[in-house]
Amino acid sequence: MGFFDRLSRLLRANLNDLVSKAEDPGKILDQSVADMQADLVKLRQAVATAIASQKRLQNQAEQAESQANTWYERAELALKKGEEELARDSLSRRKTYQDTATALNSQISSQAGQVDTLKRSLTALEGKIAEAKTKKDMLKARAQAAEAQEQLQSAVGNLSTNSSMAAFDQMEEKVLGMEARSQAAAELAGADLESQFASLEGSNVDEELEALKTRLSGGSSPIQLPAPDAPLPQLEPVKVAEVNAELEELKRSIDKL
Repeated sequence: MGFFDRLSRLLRANLNDLVSKAEDPGKILDQSVADMQADLVKLRQAVATAIASQKRLQNQAEQAESQANTWYERAELALKKGEEELARDSLSRRKTYQDTATALNSQISSQAGQVDTLKRSLTALEGKIAEAKTKKDMLKARAQAAEAQEQLQSAVGNLSTNSSMAAFDQMEEKVLGMEARSQAAAELAGADLESQFASLEGSNVDEELEALKTRLSGGSSPIQLPAPDAPLPQLEPVKVAEVNAELEELKRSIDKL
């Protein structure tokens, strides 16, 4: 492939791309209908010209036939008057007009077919133009809707890389982090309160335990052990009745707990 062929193809491709990007469907539709309307005007003029030419040929053919009849009558008159040579000339002129009429009628028949073809083309073009006018507004509306949808999709696509959208996402993550830290702090505070209440409850248990010990010991002070070198106290014999009474009282105290 030659260099100039490649350059030519590249230039055509770039030009076609520029033209495609510059095309506005609405304007192209309007221009297309306008072009078809202009073609319709030209076709109507062509049909009118063909019909006028056909009529002119018909008039010429009728005149030629009329002249042929006239010269035939003159030939008859000349022959009746004994002018045989004049009658011959008259028939010769009649033959000329007859040939002219025959040629014109043949041309009229041929042109009649062309006129019929032009009329059918005119009717078809009128139908296409009427259909195009009907579809034009609908196609323009669809093109506008498609363009709006394309712009919307482009805008949505640009949002994903837009700095403002990135900042919005960053702030959303920051708020979520703040909420998580707040929940964690609340949970820690709740755990601390639980420990405080547990310590308070534990102190109550200790107090109740001491109170129970005091009651069971009858309110007496704790027993002090004697020193190793102290003389042993003289023990008095314990009466069985007193021990039994104290034992029963201890049982009753335990049953009440």
